[in-house]
Amino acid sequence: MTKPAATISAVLAAQDALILASMTSPVERELVMAWVDRQRAGNAEARFEVLTLPERDAPAAALTALAEQLESESNEEVGGDRSIVPVRVFWLPPANRGRLAKLAGLIPGRDPYHPNPRQQRQIVHNDPQRARVVAGEPAKISELRQQWRDTTVGEDKRDFAQFVTRRAILAMERAEYRRLGPQYKSPRLVKPEILASTRFRAGLDKIPGATVEEAAKMLDELATGWSRVSVDLVGVLGRAISRGFDPEIDYDEYQVAGMRSALEAHPAVLLFSHRSYIDGAVVPVAMQENRLPPVHVFAGINLSFGVMGPLLRRSGVIFIRRNIGGDPLYKYVLREFVGYIVEKRFNLSWSIEGTRSRTGKMLPPKLGLLAYVADAYLDARSEDILLQPVSISFDQLHETAEYAAYARGGEKTPEGIGWLYNFIRAQGERNYGKIYVRFPEAVSMRQYLGPPHGPLVHDQDAKRLALQKMSFEVAWRILQSTPVTATGLVCALLLTTRGAALTLDQLHHTLQDSLDYLERKNIPVSTSALRLRTRDGVRAAVDALSNGHPITRVDGGREPVWLIGPDKEHAAAFYRNSVIHAFLETSIVELALAHARRAEGDRMEAFWSQAMRLRDLLKFDFYFADSATFRENIAEEMAWHDDWEDHVAAGGDEIDAMLFSKRPLMADAMLRVCFEAYELVADVLRDAPADVGQKELTESALGVGRQYVAQTRIRSSESVSTLLFATAYQVVVDQDLVAPAADLAERRDAFRRELRAILRDSDHVGRIARHQFVAREAEARRGRVDIRTR
Repeated sequence: MTKPAATISAVLAAQDALILASMTSPVERELVMAWVDRQRAGNAEARFEVLTLPERDAPAAALTALAEQLESESNEEVGGDRSIVPVRVFWLPPANRGRLAKLAGLIPGRDPYHPNPRQQRQIVHNDPQRARVVAGEPAKISELRQQWRDTTVGEDKRDFAQFVTRRAILAMERAEYRRLGPQYKSPRLVKPEILASTRFRAGLDKIPGATVEEAAKMLDELATGWSRVSVDLVGVLGRAISRGFDPEIDYDEYQVAGMRSALEAHPAVLLFSHRSYIDGAVVPVAMQENRLPPVHVFAGINLSFGVMGPLLRRSGVIFIRRNIGGDPLYKYVLREFVGYIVEKRFNLSWSIEGTRSRTGKMLPPKLGLLAYVADAYLDARSEDILLQPVSISFDQLHETAEYAAYARGGEKTPEGIGWLYNFIRAQGERNYGKIYVRFPEAVSMRQYLGPPHGPLVHDQDAKRLALQKMSFEVAWRILQSTPVTATGLVCALLLTTRGAALTLDQLHHTLQDSLDYLERKNIPVSTSALRLRTRDGVRAAVDALSNGHPITRVDGGREPVWLIGPDKEHAAAFYRNSVIHAFLETSIVELALAHARRAEGDRMEAFWSQAMRLRDLLKFDFYFADSATFRENIAEEMAWHDDWEDHVAAGGDEIDAMLFSKRPLMADAMLRVCFEAYELVADVLRDAPADVGQKELTESALGVGRQYVAQTRIRSSESVSTLLFATAYQVVVDQDLVAPAADLAERRDAFRRELRAILRDSDHVGRIARHQFVAREAEARRGRVDIRTR
């Protein structure tokens, strides 16, 4: 219970001990008593007795007997301060079980970790190695009594007996998962431990009208755990949910090794990127496959439907209510629950974005649950807590069709049995490629919050600022480790053609500039992206996306061609958006150069001012480095051109020459759609009243956007998106264009003009990119002619 497991034999051999044994059947009693006889044989003079450990539903008399025994053992005249050694029989499953055998463990009476008495007899007779007597870490009765007095509200000897029982069960659990591996570690007895806590009761007394009974019901709702069977099934269930993907998840083995070392020292919160419902299944599978400690994943209680609720709870899922702002008791119980899990060194996990990204870009981090973890750390419930970034990305997702419908104004489909059936069925319709999981270096909570009991405990504003910086650092590390995929690159290219189809050769040679840039910048890429270096790799990528997923292949001519139709632009944009982070700063460079080209006066000043202005406008759509680092990165981006400052200062044709020589040109492909959506909202805003709400403004923008698409006044329907309009509303609020003011109309009009100027700059960069494409095509044709005439 407190001593290392290696000292158990020494305790039994060197002094008297009370063996607290869990024996629920005659077979288990025989095995335990045989084990005790072997211990006695090693030291005939030692006095140790065997007492049955009361089960959770044992009669009161059993608990009373233990209480009286503990009372007598505390009497120095009787036996002194003896050690308690918890013992029970641990049943191992058969070796090399298959998937069907693991699934069968869910059937009542077939759990291999809890065989019935008849099965126990058979195991002892046929395969005795599967029956192991396990001893937990011993503890002195005096030490346990002191812990009981310090941490619980118990008052009589029966309360102390319950405390000892809980500690014995936890000690045996620790001994068992050491044998099985860290992935089998599971929190036990959370509810009774928390309810008995002095700390918990003191906080509960401060909440008006709160009762222990209500708190207990909330803890039941939060209850989770990893049964041995559910751990075995994690891989099976995870594969069922993610069927359609390559069964081998793509990991970085060096990152896995680094995380394993970090988790040995501190508890962690795994914060993952969230683009699919599959993410929540991928994290536990990734931990199990790499023999890492399990994680307990937070999920919305809307996913606790039908049989899924109990099943997911046994698989480590913690269901929480969505709207808890008006319920102080629930907030308190959840805060203490999180604190207990962290204190006991279990790992938690949730989406840092709070919900799925339906655009492909990472959303801003949510701080709610993170604040509870910070409270636990500042209360010194752990000397440090690691925030482990987790990047989860996919070659393809079937959910992009749902996201496209949502972007066009559709409603979210409610979860339920029918929804789950349709989701799993859709997963089996085709091959979706690979899943990529990355574990970049963890962020230390101590580094950002200072030592426990530090000044942030009493300074809520400073704590919130530190949490924001810490969460942004986690998100930044996720982005920097997310590999660029072939899907994202191909969709980005085809979205720039405005519906025109490209041949395989055109796709291949155009993609090389992007691949060269990624290699030069040392940006991580997937294996599928690396294959784009070859024509066969490009062919494989576009064929995987064909049949409207979201690319259309046109056959019957001299050679096949590929395009993205108007009805697939939103789905393709999801994939394109997943790679924008890799080209964000270089795209801003291009727009800033185009702006400086037409500027009057100091063009270098105009370049830098516009770069910082674009960063400010895009801050709700993308993550950026801090201002100083951003300027350094922009200067580094410009280093591709010798004497770039002189050429920028000259302006005009010299800047055009710079842009033409730049490879690749990405601004029109990556950022135009954002500014087009902003401009649409700014256009609608001219006629909108002050204090217009987001919903009203979005509905107007959708209507006007559809009109403009029909009139070809905007390039594509991709910009007409509720998802982009939500960000655009944040932008106009940030620019103070919603609150009433005397000059509101003038400022709204000036903002629209500014956005139109940015779009003209994007058009200019796009024209130069097309000139590059034509020049490359001519070059390629000359090369083909030369080859034929040799």
